[in-house]
Amino acid sequence: MYAHSNHWIFISGDTKIFPGSEILSWLPASVLFVGIIYAGSRALSRLPIPVFLTVHNAAEVITCGFQKFVQKEQTSHLKVCSVLFLLAAAVCLPLCDTQFDPNGYLWALIHLICLGAYKVFHKLWKPGSLSDLDQQYINYVFSVVLLASASHPAGDLFSALDFPFLYFYRFHSSCCASGLLGFFLMLHTVKLKSSTTSGQYAAWNFLAKVITAGLSPFFFVMTANVLTISCLVVGGVGEALLVYTERTGT
Repeated sequence: MYAHSNHWIFISGDTKIFPGSEILSWLPASVLFVGIIYAGSRALSRLPIPVFLTVHNAAEVITCGFQKFVQKEQTSHLKVCSVLFLLAAAVCLPLCDTQFDPNGYLWALIHLICLGAYKVFHKLWKPGSLSDLDQQYINYVFSVVLLASASHPAGDLFSALDFPFLYFYRFHSSCCASGLLGFFLMLHTVKLKSSTTSGQYAAWNFLAKVITAGLSPFFFVMTANVLTISCLVVGGVGEALLVYTERTGT
């Protein structure tokens, strides 16, 4: 990617030329993307996966609230009900969590805000020649540059030296595998999103979350009581209703 005659040349399969102003207009979304992945990774290091996903899903409250109160769009009662379920689950969960970690929930809240703002920005942004795949390429390149340059001021660079598994080859191979699989998952997600309707995509996304949350206790330690499980179920019901509204258009 390089500048030439007030244009950027961005390589994505075939060489494409984008106006520099178009990439600059997308940079706020890339900043929010960095906040999403950084805060999300910090939250996941402290919170069980089902708990994190429940808070993560509450980002829909921001987008729905923006559509209803800012854009004055008509919102069905069923969608409002689903969003209220998501909000109630995310708010009550910290009060019921037997493994309550304030820092974990703080990072999860930052992740939620960045994700909601990213979705709002994506709805407002007027698409030009940048496809969904091109947007993700820009997000990943920008995140590598920003996180690498900020690792020293943020203290993450020296904190990594104290990591107990730093010199284990399985740790490094797992990191590489995670990065590659995450990248290929992004490519597949973009392809799935472009080849299906919004309702079908939401249904697949919901199914993936349910499988992930259901399998996670077999691999990671999680202590839960009845109230915690109830919050997780309420959040799942809320997202299921949201998927239903996407599929039916209500």
